[in-house]
Amino acid sequence: MKIGAFVPQGWRMDLNGVPIEDQWNTIISSAQKIEELDYESIWVYDHFHTVPKPTQDPTFECWTLMSALSQKTNKVRLGQMCTCNSYRNPSYLTKVASNIDVISGGRLEYAIGAGWYDHEYKAYGYEYPSAGVRLKMLEESLIIYKLMTTEKAPVFKGTYYEIDGAINQPKPLQKPYPPLWVCGGGEKVTLKLLARHGDYGNWDVDVEGFKHKSQLLQDHCKNENRDYSEIGRTLHTNVLIGKDKNDLDNKISKLAEYTNIPKEYYYDRPLIGTKDEVFNIYSQFENEGCSYLIAYIPDIVWGDTLNILSELIES
Repeated sequence: MKIGAFVPQGWRMDLNGVPIEDQWNTIISSAQKIEELDYESIWVYDHFHTVPKPTQDPTFECWTLMSALSQKTNKVRLGQMCTCNSYRNPSYLTKVASNIDVISGGRLEYAIGAGWYDHEYKAYGYEYPSAGVRLKMLEESLIIYKLMTTEKAPVFKGTYYEIDGAINQPKPLQKPYPPLWVCGGGEKVTLKLLARHGDYGNWDVDVEGFKHKSQLLQDHCKNENRDYSEIGRTLHTNVLIGKDKNDLDNKISKLAEYTNIPKEYYYDRPLIGTKDEVFNIYSQFENEGCSYLIAYIPDIVWGDTLNILSELIES
């Protein structure tokens, strides 16, 4: 199984206590450490305000980070988990993504979803349509992405978006385009869009949930006449590892103090536990066909989980 890791960017309070003048260097050093430990990829979130509630703590913007980190790393791949379709016009976003694939030497993963954080929509003045409309907009965006990365003067007219001879040069280095991740666990529509358009799907679930989503995706693939084996099934979840139970309890207590998230939340996550526990559950995901773990490591600035998890890369 491939493993990617998030850099701290503030959205989940992971830059807590780091002075603003030191935060960018903290992000860079985390990205470079991920690369040095031979992780497959580094990831960022596409959000503007902190969670679980908006605060004045900094949150660094997703695609700005993609561009900058492409120049501060050399081999590690670059992904977003995941781009909110509604925040940027899809033709503009495809242009940005194509440029970043070129300037990174062909290292971009293109991950996108319909969007959900309504507070950000309202705060930034974006319309927040129904889930059904957001999903229809997402599909039109996926079509535009494919057209603009593969055709010279593509034309498309949808209900929500259109292009008319949109020139996209330079084209991405990766062909036909940087891998397309259709993210989200919606069982009726999102998984259908994944079966129809995506190279990878991504879910935040436990092992049983992963099995369930996989079966539903297989059903959608049959309906869409898509080879199920072509789609990478991947996991995005918190990973926090304690050397022993006492070490784990101390880490969770520290997180709960500054994130305002109850301790119970962390104990319920599938890949939070002692090293033996986490490695065992990791193997269970792998046995169910999970091809990629995108790990959010909440102690990346101050703890040792990144190093411990990297042992699975070496093995």
